[in-house]
Amino acid sequence: MKKKILITGGCGFIGTNLCIYLKKKHYSVYSLDNLSRKGSKYNLKLLKELKIKNFNIDISNFKKLSLLPKFDIVIDCCAEAAVEVSRKDIDRVINTNLIGTINVLKKIKKDNSKIIFLSTSRVNSIEAISKILRKHHFKNKLKINKLIDENFDTRSPKSIYGLTKHASEMFIEEFSFAFNLKYIINRFGVVSGPLQFGKQDQGFISLWIWSHITKKNLKYIGFGGFGNQVRDVLHVNDLCEIVEIQITKFNSIYNKLFTIGGSSKNTLSLKNLTKICEKITKNNIKFSKIKKTSIYDIPYFVTSNRNISRTYNWRPKRNIYDIVKDTYNWLSGQRKIIKKYM
Repeated sequence: MKKKILITGGCGFIGTNLCIYLKKKHYSVYSLDNLSRKGSKYNLKLLKELKIKNFNIDISNFKKLSLLPKFDIVIDCCAEAAVEVSRKDIDRVINTNLIGTINVLKKIKKDNSKIIFLSTSRVNSIEAISKILRKHHFKNKLKINKLIDENFDTRSPKSIYGLTKHASEMFIEEFSFAFNLKYIINRFGVVSGPLQFGKQDQGFISLWIWSHITKKNLKYIGFGGFGNQVRDVLHVNDLCEIVEIQITKFNSIYNKLFTIGGSSKNTLSLKNLTKICEKITKNNIKFSKIKKTSIYDIPYFVTSNRNISRTYNWRPKRNIYDIVKDTYNWLSGQRKIIKKYM
């Protein structure tokens, strides 16, 4: 009998993809989402088409959360994820990202359930990441082989968003120690793919693609305005696949922390992304420069998949071009809907 699974943030970008993927794998899937973000009501329609029930509950409300039925596994991907926004609305970020996860843990403790927690690469120290690049000039193309794994420095500031996610990780580990709760923590880097609206708070990949589709000019921001910031990118379908593998092996592999991303083979700079977008959309747009760097911006991040690959014999299947192409195909086919929720 397939497991009964609750996905918090189930009408968000990652949550909706997980709901649909796991439902098609014949799991009994439920969503929890208060539908506060733009686009969530569109995603809710997709869930209803598959007869996936959504509990319209604010995750910070434990009284209502505690009344839900018991689930075998809770996949907690509910988050206010925009790094810059986290400075402007601290209460909302703390209530959703930290208090929300603590409420989920109390519910899981009560029901003797399990948790897969979707954390973030943003728990890592900005200062430590910046030290990687001290000997490099940002005008030049970066070729750096340093991969960031589970043991990277998380001690110094990383953003209010990153801080709430790191604190949530610590609460999960403490609940495991105190109450024998079984967990998996996944620190994901940049994720992109279908159902990602071309807005700034949903990631730079979809923003870049949508701006090329609509011929809207962009800016290279920070680090001199050269567009050489480097990230690895993971296709959302690869994310769904590894989470499903973790579900199937949960009885034997648990209480683990993993870093998961596109890793070195799926790495690009903003300038690289611009070239791919130009090739796919056949559109060229203008770029301006803003030299000043945000305190929260990082010049480089490439994930090590060594631990996750060894543990589950898993690697991402989609490359950078697949990721951009699939996101483009979805965005270009949903122009009216995208514009409605921008």
